[in-house]
Amino acid sequence: MAAPTLQQPSFLLANLKADSTTKPLLQRCQDLVKIIDEYPAKELHLIFPWLVESVFGSLDGIIAGWNLRLLHSRSNEYNIAMEFLNPSGPMMKLVYKLQAEEYKYEIPVNYLPGPVKACIQEGVLPDCPLFHKKLQFPLSGLLTLNIALNPFEFFMFNFACCLITPKSYPPGQHGSSTDSAYFVLVDTYLKYFLPSEGSVPPSPFSDSRGSVTAPSPRSSSGSFAGYGVHSPSLLKHHIFHQPSVNADPAAQEIWRSETLLQMFVEVWLHHYSLEMYQKLQSPQVKEPFSPTEEHVLVVRLLVKHLHAFSNSLKPEQLSSSPSAHSHTHTSPLEEFKRVVVQRFVQQKLYLFLQHCFGHWPLDASFRAVLETWLSYIQPWRYTGEKTNAQPEQSRTENRTVPDKWESFVQENLLMYTKLFQVFLNRAVRTDLVNAKNALMVFRVAKVFAQPNLAEMIQKGEQLFLEPEHVLHHRQPRGYLTPGQGGSYLSSRQRVVTDMVFRVKSHVYSLEGQDCQYKQMFGTELRGAIMKLIQIIAQARQTAKRISDHSSEVAANNSFLSWFGLGSSELNNTFPGAEPEESGECLKKTHEFLDRALENLCQIFKLNQGQLTQLISNLGSSQDDGNCKQLPDCIQSENGLILTDLGRRQIINGLRRFDVQYQGDPELQPIRSYENALLVRLFYQISSLLNDRFGGHMEALCSRPDFLGRLGRHYLTDPESNSRLKQSPMSRQTVEKSRRPRLSLRPLASYRTLLLLLLLYALGALLCFGPASSTALILAGGFLYGLLMTLFGDKLKTH
Repeated sequence: MAAPTLQQPSFLLANLKADSTTKPLLQRCQDLVKIIDEYPAKELHLIFPWLVESVFGSLDGIIAGWNLRLLHSRSNEYNIAMEFLNPSGPMMKLVYKLQAEEYKYEIPVNYLPGPVKACIQEGVLPDCPLFHKKLQFPLSGLLTLNIALNPFEFFMFNFACCLITPKSYPPGQHGSSTDSAYFVLVDTYLKYFLPSEGSVPPSPFSDSRGSVTAPSPRSSSGSFAGYGVHSPSLLKHHIFHQPSVNADPAAQEIWRSETLLQMFVEVWLHHYSLEMYQKLQSPQVKEPFSPTEEHVLVVRLLVKHLHAFSNSLKPEQLSSSPSAHSHTHTSPLEEFKRVVVQRFVQQKLYLFLQHCFGHWPLDASFRAVLETWLSYIQPWRYTGEKTNAQPEQSRTENRTVPDKWESFVQENLLMYTKLFQVFLNRAVRTDLVNAKNALMVFRVAKVFAQPNLAEMIQKGEQLFLEPEHVLHHRQPRGYLTPGQGGSYLSSRQRVVTDMVFRVKSHVYSLEGQDCQYKQMFGTELRGAIMKLIQIIAQARQTAKRISDHSSEVAANNSFLSWFGLGSSELNNTFPGAEPEESGECLKKTHEFLDRALENLCQIFKLNQGQLTQLISNLGSSQDDGNCKQLPDCIQSENGLILTDLGRRQIINGLRRFDVQYQGDPELQPIRSYENALLVRLFYQISSLLNDRFGGHMEALCSRPDFLGRLGRHYLTDPESNSRLKQSPMSRQTVEKSRRPRLSLRPLASYRTLLLLLLLYALGALLCFGPASSTALILAGGFLYGLLMTLFGDKLKTH
């Protein structure tokens, strides 16, 4: 029975709301277990929406719920939440109890995924049958349009939305860990409702009416016929169409499995139609969908599990023709495994990854997106538990891709070719000196270098490029074998024709009939690969140069450098280097890039001699003082403008502009070798003296005699004459900072303090008191300045 529009007040709900603010989670869950067991469905129906919201949070993000994305195994509440939300736990028992009574729960259309909401608001039926025939049209009009879901759908929708709904978490906390309660629950639900072995366990709840009833009657005309033929909508119909779930218990497990998968896919992959997605690529349209790293990690978990689920198909079912129309001896779950990836995930995941590739920042966080892509295009990694348990870096080590995966590669051709080209465009704009970015290039090259994979991709491209007339002469798929009167030639022709049709239908369904396909192994992309190889070679040399410079700096920064015998640089770091780019990280960068070069040569059959010549020419050109050259620029009326080559040179640390600090030297950031308290104290003292005696200092330094030279030695910057060109505004600032002034900041250096301490200790050994030592130090400093004034010019010429 449907839920009434005006519900009577529930004293049970009021008590639970009051307890939620006073009782701890453990006691609340214990009370809920008793309530679910003892109360009838009529009472439980009234508390169900509130309970789901209190667990997963509200759809608008105001109520955080149990914060499952922040709940980790280290927390005391982790086990409580996991036990309560387990697929066989109390919460799911409540869902089944309400499901048996056929209750419905409304959700405003505004909270549906953007693509589904857009379809409904435009009066178009959504692709996903999950939302068909469930719209509720109230008297107030479209502004309050709702969709009615059964308890299982309502629960799974809120659970899926918990991942993408923005929530205000405490400062310093964000959900991104793969050991959070939410991540573990996703894995648990997938293993329970999409089992690789066995079947979905039956509902733990049953009443006098029998098993859980289906959400709606289904026609028995639907089937898996035409597998591989992409209709305008991959999800236009339900998979299994039975008039009643009670008549076939196996169909009940498929209904739950199908509902869970469709809800996850629709909410997480945020799938737009091809036409809508192409409109969103326009600069005038801003795409509001911005997945987080945590979101992508959960999608990757879904992809990995679906591969394992699909690969658990029994060999006898796998060997049969997937396009056969009769599957009388095949269980519904086995049929579901056969088409789950192609029919439910492929198109939506392709657009999801394409969006991420195009909008994700050019930093190391892209690794999550990259691994999701690599997981999808390597289903052979998920054929058994032993393979999955191996370290991620070694799963694809020199393993030949079995021939049985050729059809998968062909039916997912764009996943390999188009996304590889998009990644290539990202790679040439990424800082490959960074070890994390270099690792991503190596990972992609390593995956595509697996023996037999490149050949499969090339064959798929050749099939797509077959003349169009092949499709017009396409033969029926059910052909006779040679033993049944057919011929080997006709069989082979039909197989090739069938493969051509599958590849073309795949490409056209994802990119449209008017797509301009760019070959992965064509001449245009080969030029882009050579460009990437050149950038990799540049990054290798930059990493080596940074490593060498860091070694020199480390040698100079010895104890003797405190006495002025080491480097005098204010910041002994190589320009462009990041904190993690030192030592072991730079060695890893060099190793990753070396192996990436080897794999790229293997994939695209590049001539090793030409590659060596290219790298050697690049090295010789950079050795000729390349570090001192400006980045590649063009001259315009507004000054120099960086070219694309110049940007890549700066990103990879190959060249740089000679940027110097041109502000007030006294206001530079406090260095690690300076005492912060003394820097601030001496700045206040010197500022007072400069304000009071500034005029006298300028008069002294302007004198042309010996006293003027002596004053300029102590009161001016000796490097002020070697400044770069400035604009008129910056020139005024620099001229102001060049005025004669007293600077006491060198006294705040730990090196100076240690030197003074040693001088005072030496004076004490020679029986000099503090006053006498101070006088001698000042006299020594004055004599040093006197000598530098007299002989400084001669020393500079020599």
